[in-house]
Amino acid sequence: DREALLAFYDFPAEHWDHLRSSNPIESVFATVRHRTVRTKGALSATTAKLMVFKLVIAASKTWRRLKGENQLPKVVAGVIFRDGTEVTASPDHRAA
Repeated sequence: DREALLAFYDFPAEHWDHLRSSNPIESVFATVRHRTVRTKGALSATTAKLMVFKLVIAASKTWRRLKGENQLPKVVAGVIFRDGTEVTASPDHRAA
C-alpha cells in the first residue's frame, strides 16, 4: 500500500496540507447531521434537501481558500508532479 500512502506526493506541494486531512469535509457533514437529527420527522424529502443545501452554502463561507489554486487547472489537465514539483520534459543533451 506504499503507493496509496504516498500518493499526495504526485500533487503540487501547495496542496499537501489539504490532501492530508479530511477534517473540512467531516466538519461540514457534522453540522448537517446535527441540524437534520434535531428536526427529524418534521421534514419532507424536498425540504430536507433544501435544508442540507442551505447548511452547506452557509458553511462554505468560512472555508479556507486552497493554497496553490492556480495549480488546479494543471492537475485537472493531467500534468505530472513528482515530489510536489511539476515535471517538465527537458531536451536530451548528449555529447557527440
